[in-house]
Amino acid sequence: MEEEQAVAEPANRRSKRARVTVRDEDFFPSDRLEVELEEEREESSDDFEEPRRKAKRNRAIEGASTSGAVARRNYLSLIDAIKGDAKAIPNVVKFWVEKYERSQNSAMAELLTLLFQACGADYYLQEKDIDKTDVDDVVVQLVNIAKAGEIEDYQNSKRDLKHFKDNLLSFIDNLVGECQDGPLFEKDEPLFDRCIDYIIALSCTPPRFYRQIATLMGLQFVSSFINVANKLGSLRETTQRQLNAEKKKNAEGPGIESLNKRLSMAHEKITSLEDMMRKIFTGLFVHRYRDIDPDIRMSCIHSLGDWILEYPSLFLRDLYLKYLGWTLNDKNAGVRKTSILALQSLYEVDDNVPSLNHFTERFSKRMVELADDIDISVAVCAIGLVKQLLRHRLVLDEDLGSLYDLLIDDPPDVRCAIGGLVHDHLIAQKFNDSRTRPTGTDSEPSDVYISRMLKILREFSADPILSSYVIDDIWDYMKAMKDWKCIISMILEDNPSAELDDMDATNLIRLFFASVRKAVGEKIVPATDNRSVHQTKAQKEMFENSKRDITTAMMKNYPLLLHKFISDKDKVGHLIEIMVHMNLELYSLKRQEQNFKATLKLIRSVFFKHGEKDVLRSCVKAIRFCAVNSLGELQDFALNQVKELEDELIRKLRSAIKDVQNGGDEYSLLVNLKRLYELQLSFSVPVENMYNDFANILKNYSSIDDEVSAFLLLNMYLHVSWCLHSAVSSDTVSEASLLSLSRKRDVLLEQLQYYLDDSRLHIDSASKNMLAYRVCGILADIWCLFRRSKFASTKLDVLGYSPDKSLIKKYWDVCEPLVTVLDDEEERSGEYVEDTNPDTIMLCLAKLVATDSVPKEHLAPEILSRFVEYGPSVSLIVKNLLTALKKKGDVSAILLESLKQAYQNHLVTSHEKGESLSKKSFKECRDLAVRLSGMYAGAARNKYRSEILSIVKEGIKYAFVDAPKQLSFLDVILQHFVTKLPASDMSDIINGVKGRTVNLNIAKDPGVWRPYHTFLETLREKEAAKDAKEVAAVRGRGRPRKIQNVQGKRLFDEQNSSGDEDSISGSEQDAPKHEDDEDDNPSIQSLRASSKSKSSKKDKRT
Repeated sequence: MEEEQAVAEPANRRSKRARVTVRDEDFFPSDRLEVELEEEREESSDDFEEPRRKAKRNRAIEGASTSGAVARRNYLSLIDAIKGDAKAIPNVVKFWVEKYERSQNSAMAELLTLLFQACGADYYLQEKDIDKTDVDDVVVQLVNIAKAGEIEDYQNSKRDLKHFKDNLLSFIDNLVGECQDGPLFEKDEPLFDRCIDYIIALSCTPPRFYRQIATLMGLQFVSSFINVANKLGSLRETTQRQLNAEKKKNAEGPGIESLNKRLSMAHEKITSLEDMMRKIFTGLFVHRYRDIDPDIRMSCIHSLGDWILEYPSLFLRDLYLKYLGWTLNDKNAGVRKTSILALQSLYEVDDNVPSLNHFTERFSKRMVELADDIDISVAVCAIGLVKQLLRHRLVLDEDLGSLYDLLIDDPPDVRCAIGGLVHDHLIAQKFNDSRTRPTGTDSEPSDVYISRMLKILREFSADPILSSYVIDDIWDYMKAMKDWKCIISMILEDNPSAELDDMDATNLIRLFFASVRKAVGEKIVPATDNRSVHQTKAQKEMFENSKRDITTAMMKNYPLLLHKFISDKDKVGHLIEIMVHMNLELYSLKRQEQNFKATLKLIRSVFFKHGEKDVLRSCVKAIRFCAVNSLGELQDFALNQVKELEDELIRKLRSAIKDVQNGGDEYSLLVNLKRLYELQLSFSVPVENMYNDFANILKNYSSIDDEVSAFLLLNMYLHVSWCLHSAVSSDTVSEASLLSLSRKRDVLLEQLQYYLDDSRLHIDSASKNMLAYRVCGILADIWCLFRRSKFASTKLDVLGYSPDKSLIKKYWDVCEPLVTVLDDEEERSGEYVEDTNPDTIMLCLAKLVATDSVPKEHLAPEILSRFVEYGPSVSLIVKNLLTALKKKGDVSAILLESLKQAYQNHLVTSHEKGESLSKKSFKECRDLAVRLSGMYAGAARNKYRSEILSIVKEGIKYAFVDAPKQLSFLDVILQHFVTKLPASDMSDIINGVKGRTVNLNIAKDPGVWRPYHTFLETLREKEAAKDAKEVAAVRGRGRPRKIQNVQGKRLFDEQNSSGDEDSISGSEQDAPKHEDDEDDNPSIQSLRASSKSKSSKKDKRT
């Protein structure tokens, strides 16, 4: 039976106290001192004339923790103390040490029992068995307890034991610290030798929980020994200095003898501690650092990193460092990260670097490789480690080439970390000086840093998107990017010797624009998710301050910048768009109205000087921002500029139309149509008088360029949309306005329907026909805007429109080749590529079906019948459409019709085209059935059972039309849906199928009827599975059989021990081979031998 441990107040355990006589039957012998102390406290509680020494003791008692008092009253065992409040642990340790000084075997039995109980085993070691019990015999019994499932997992317990591990480690640390001046260094029988033996043995056992707890305890013992060794090391150094000083005074004497004795004792204690550290390292660490449990491996590596850092005199050697290098290849990301963080801490200490040279030569390549690790957190940590290597010049620049490619990698965390590395190494050049600059200091002017940044951007100048990624990565680290005055002065630099070349000027303006957007809180690279970012009050204030700073720097210089680059399309667009990130109120507050007006006039000039989409869009965005957000006189001026711009654009359009009518060039018309299109996206431009002119050009000049036709249609559509918006938002609408709008809509529909019949939209390479994309997109938008259900029973009923079936068929014939183009089939480029791709057309089709703008039974089956031919992005749109249709109601008719169409296409291909195309269409038909039937997986089988049954029954009816020509529909299509039905439906389906062959001769041509027989066989197998389940259920009824040899909780593999673990990946030449078998482990071997001998003895007795 385990002795209960009484917890008492701190006391001087060296003093001798008189014992009070107590009855043995009331208390354990080991508790008598605690009883005496308790009685002393009770007797002296009201005595105010106690001597001063005792008064001090009472004050100490009064200041003791509440948890310690509770522990004393309740006589907590060690395990209960660890489960409870951590504040009681120091007191528990003190009284255990006192108990050890009185009775070593009793205290050691209690400590070892704690070890077993902490592992979850309800096993008690008796005082009388301490000296004669073999470690392996005890461990075998503990393993058998685990096999029986009779252990408790404190670490993962659902009970309130979340601090169990921390309390256990705190107990060990306090225990070692309390024993450092006493029993820790006893020569006859060292205090912890027996405990360490048990810990090492338990760490090599199969039960995972045993290994986890034993490993944690063993590692903590080493950490605690290091704390004591460091204190002794400081004492040894102090003593050595005193001895040297004393020797200078006297060659001999009692002082020198005393110091020599103290120095020798400190050295002996340190040696003893190091021996115990080595014992735990060789017996526990070298096996558990490659344990199958990644948590155990992480604990080992984390502790090793701490040991090397805290006690380098022993552990800062290749003998120990190699384990950190080997685990850089571990298959678990957490272990790799732990190893990297440990190394990072080592390289941060400059004094460690000389001792790490050989290790660095051996593993630096792997450290650099980990910067591109598959796990993001590992990669980020590895980049930080590479920065440490660069700081000490332990890697060469040519070894880092692959890292710079990560500037444009997908994970933002990796890009950000690489951005910090690039800034420190290439821009701030912190690692090039003999002495590293403090973080956050800029000893050089901003233009120097910006010039270095431009050298980096030269590598990405061909792609503005990649440049944005690089700027985004480095922006947080580079203060010079927010030095607006410096950037503006560099852009306006007129000194020929210092003037930037064209590429650098372009990159600098891109950097300026991107930095402005970042400063006001915008994202300059695509976000990884679409969640809206919440801005705190402090962030909003920071962004507003940035706007003020940008505006202050730009107000006077804005006209100068636009004047300088007014003719450069690559630069002027970015400069103009900066306007939307400024605080226009400052123009009035700082009396800069003339600069505002001059800037706006220049933007208007740029609008008519260029015809590229990006420049035009930037101009319209800036003008609209000024018209909406400026105040007072400045707003009136901005609105007047909008009116003048519209008038001038209309004049230019009229002139261009006349030129085309007179046989002139179409370029002027195209450019001004683009300008009108971009302007109409933001403003309602009065082009009523030109609407018929646009229609006449489309009707009478069929030879004009497709791009001109597309922009004529787009501008007509936008004008109709603005007119409809005006009618819908007005309280009263005149009949004349409705008739005019209806007429404009009909004119536009007439032109669009004309193009549906145009052969130009039916060419083989439809993906290259931009006009086809535009016609399909505009037509879908018009049908949605004017759908009849939207205006039914309203005053705008006359505007309702619904296309007929033949028109929908023509529309699909044009759309079909556009949506079946795979994503990587053709490279697309151009200004409006985002509006002319398969995704856009499928979105139009999905919108028509989802909004009921067209009858879904006309268009949805066509869309679904080509499901397997779409690219990934188009397929995702179709999946979302299908989900939306399912929410509206039964889709079985649509699915069946799409399957029929796919099957008919397969039959046509089989008869008219070659065998290879026939096989391809057969596979596509089957894949479509698999994909559509997959909608009814899992719980959806029961929810949509009626839909599946409808598809199967109607599909059987279709398969027997003109039998046996279409019987393969059963095998190719329906069998995938039949498997989704419950077995109870099989009988009716079988009877239905057989009933359709009553008047048919199925034996005449067995080969043709093979799909019929295959389908029936599938149905019968499904039905037979149901019968088998019913038989099994009947046999299972009645009294249950008694279960023999019930297994407890399985904490380990029966066949594999902790030694039978997967080896860490990579670096096999450096790392030792993994423990392949339990027999390689001496502890396990002895456990087996002991277990066999016990079983043989038991057999002999029986």
